[in-house]
Amino acid sequence: MAYAIITGASTGLGEAAALKLVEEGIKLISVSRRESQKLKEKSLSANVSYSHFSCDLSSSDETISVFGQIAEQVLDQEKDIVYLINNAGVVEPIETVGNLDFHDIISSIQVNLTAPIMITNLFLEKAKDSEVKVNVMNITSGAGERPIQGWSIYGSTKAALNLFTKTAALEAEHGKKNFMINAFSPGIMDTNMQHTIRSSGKEAFNDLEKFLEYRDKGLLRSPEQVGSCLVKLLISGDLENGRIYYVNDLLK
Repeated sequence: MAYAIITGASTGLGEAAALKLVEEGIKLISVSRRESQKLKEKSLSANVSYSHFSCDLSSSDETISVFGQIAEQVLDQEKDIVYLINNAGVVEPIETVGNLDFHDIISSIQVNLTAPIMITNLFLEKAKDSEVKVNVMNITSGAGERPIQGWSIYGSTKAALNLFTKTAALEAEHGKKNFMINAFSPGIMDTNMQHTIRSSGKEAFNDLEKFLEYRDKGLLRSPEQVGSCLVKLLISGDLENGRIYYVNDLLK
């Protein structure tokens, strides 16, 4: 029996991937501040087990509480594998260093980096005495591999998430054998995050015109296309532990 948990499943890539998981008949738990009605209706019509947990990932206490409940629910001997997709993320603050808001810095780091680390750590701790295989997929970004003006916080959190992924995989070689962790870079998609990016100012984000061009020239992939690619990769059973996968390589 397979189970999947995905954060940020109310819109964009998270919702698209969750819908695809339901199509594959995988039991699903979505975690976000609000529930996707489309996902709720899809799981009902497909007769696939589904539940939603409301959670503000910018709150450490709330994250620990909610995922503690989820881990207790899914990490039992009836499950063969649990897929954990750390998808939720925020691109804000889009601003140059020296003009960043302290509260925005803390919130971004919490959602993009601290929450995935805490969730992964919690699941491994709870899975120590279980035979259930845990596959973690962290959603990263090309911004974590090169500097982009205005994205110092977003890029830094994704760079750190990449290193966390590789380090946890390295540790798994000498420890728990039923643990797999990878990262997936989804490229540029037509999502609400893109709208946020395009709404930023030129002074804060020098690449603004480039992202406007992506939209105008139809260069943005749909969340459905990328979500299907992500799910296909995740359930393929052919993952290399610690590897970062790029949608541009998978959708050639």
